[in-house]
Amino acid sequence: MTNLTQKLSKRFFGAAMRVVTLALFLVVFGASSTLAQTRGYLVNANDNTVSVIDTATNTVVATIPVGILPRSVAVTPNGAFAYVANAAGSNVSVISAATNTVVATVPVGLFPQGIAITPNGAFAYVINAIGSVSVINTATDTVTATIPGIASPFGIAITPSGDFAYVASSSGNVTVIDTASNTVVATVPIGGFLIGVAVTPNGAFAYVANLTADNIAVISTATNTVVATIPGGDGPWGVAITPNGAFAYVSNLNGQSVSVIDTSTNTVVATVPVGILPRFLAIDPTGTSAYVPNSFNSTVSVINTATNTVVATIGVGDDPYQIAFAVSTQGPANKDQCKNGGWQTFTNPSFKNQGQCIKFVNHMDEHDQ
Repeated sequence: MTNLTQKLSKRFFGAAMRVVTLALFLVVFGASSTLAQTRGYLVNANDNTVSVIDTATNTVVATIPVGILPRSVAVTPNGAFAYVANAAGSNVSVISAATNTVVATVPVGLFPQGIAITPNGAFAYVINAIGSVSVINTATDTVTATIPGIASPFGIAITPSGDFAYVASSSGNVTVIDTASNTVVATVPIGGFLIGVAVTPNGAFAYVANLTADNIAVISTATNTVVATIPGGDGPWGVAITPNGAFAYVSNLNGQSVSVIDTSTNTVVATVPVGILPRFLAIDPTGTSAYVPNSFNSTVSVINTATNTVVATIGVGDDPYQIAFAVSTQGPANKDQCKNGGWQTFTNPSFKNQGQCIKFVNHMDEHDQ
């Protein structure tokens, strides 16, 4: 127990420009679809590394040195780059997926704790624990805006439309940022110690893990109010939602388990035992597997989402904290986004014509009824 306490304590407290030749550009974007489908990027906080996991074999295929105390990672929608927030370094490492090397380092605010990338891949939003959000332009890898006045931010998610960022804070509030103006437009009071947050693929709801209240708050993004509270789990930490929006997977830090929530009824339908101190989990882009970093065990549990059983355990670095894939879906949030050539802007999934795009929206709407 003493060892566990010491390790818990250690974990909790624990400007180069990118140069890419035309040939490398073609390699990156020619391979990006495959990379996005088969590779997960996992930060190991105490190792100062990122493990690259091939989901086809569930093995680590590369280990990449990054900054000090990496705590969060996000992958661009095309799978070409991974952005890693280094908490103790107050910077972000940019990894090229083509070479598995750091190609840029971006200074941000103090103790960057989380990161999310807009669906169009243009910006990375970095939450800094000392009360701000840094906005990185991914074309230049420079900070182009800083949003102040956000107390103790811990988790962040961006709506599929890219219009809003939802920031969960240990102060008990969820802050809503308008990404067009980079201003705070709403604050949703919940209470407790809020950690992970995820937005449904249709953009209608945000699911927020409340560590101290042992529940999940469901926010309507239309009204920015809490419309449901789901009990269950012991110390909810990370939240991930399947690409079809049907289920939310929640890691329970103290419970050594993952709760599976049916989003149509907002009830827990399964509990899956995993390792000790599960952190920020992610669903692979196919929706067939959930990847759960177990920070105390230095492993990743792989859950088959069809059976809700652990089918593989992957050894990784010390204190695996968060895993990320390319954005699982960039489908339109409404039919208007399909019109006037808008269907051509989506890449995951991509569409052949406007009608196919609208059909996708109709399918999402049917699920939510």
